[in-house]
Amino acid sequence: MPVGVAHNLLHLDVIGEGPDLVLLHGWGLNSACWQGIIPLLSAHYRLHLIDLPGCGFSYNQHSDSQSLAQISAALAAVAPAHAVWLGWSLGGLCASHFALAYPHRVSRLITVASSPKFVADIDSGTEQWAGIKPQVLTQFQSQLQQDLALTIQRFLAIQALGCPSAKADIKRLKSLLLARPQPHSQALANGLMLLASTDLRDQLSQLQMPLFRCYGRLDSLVPLATVAWLDNELTHSPRHIFSASSHAPFISEPIEFVDKLHAFIDN
Repeated sequence: MPVGVAHNLLHLDVIGEGPDLVLLHGWGLNSACWQGIIPLLSAHYRLHLIDLPGCGFSYNQHSDSQSLAQISAALAAVAPAHAVWLGWSLGGLCASHFALAYPHRVSRLITVASSPKFVADIDSGTEQWAGIKPQVLTQFQSQLQQDLALTIQRFLAIQALGCPSAKADIKRLKSLLLARPQPHSQALANGLMLLASTDLRDQLSQLQMPLFRCYGRLDSLVPLATVAWLDNELTHSPRHIFSASSHAPFISEPIEFVDKLHAFIDN
């Protein structure tokens, strides 16, 4: 049975037996997003499913969401002493920062549909770095103040854009989001700020543990141009591009996703 921890700490569910594997969700969601692959993973690993500050059952810990340093400190208080870390999207930024801040606690790092710099750099109309257009994040910040629920739904729709199973994936993400309390508005605003301002490109070479990167071929939030740049910079980091996926390959292609995780973790 899952073990829940919530008093003055981030909410944590521990499920399964085996080597420790920490999973961090993306912006606007909670750890229920992993529901579809939990049965596949918990047979092999001891899963640590954490709701990030202000999200899901960690709603009251929203004050810890203002910076990656704060988030890492909050994670350090509930995470196992040594584990494989997996982060999806914004959770990938959080997992990467944690690995840089606490390298002795991370045996392997896996990022899913994540980028060291999510926002695009545009100079004189020319894109210097591929990513989310700055005005898109600005628009979401503005919409967040008017209609929180609708803003989250629109963001979820972008995550499945172009995917053959888009309608089913969006429906699945929405139902998983509703499985836990709605995220705190301040945590959502802070998350958008982190997506807009964080740049870990120069720090990736400092990672001391094996890194596996997973992407969706149809992802508009982390485009393939970003993947190509990272391939050149991180020549010893294996990666996989899921051909039928957008921003959530663990939902679009769960069997292949878990198979790729097994191959990396057990190698």
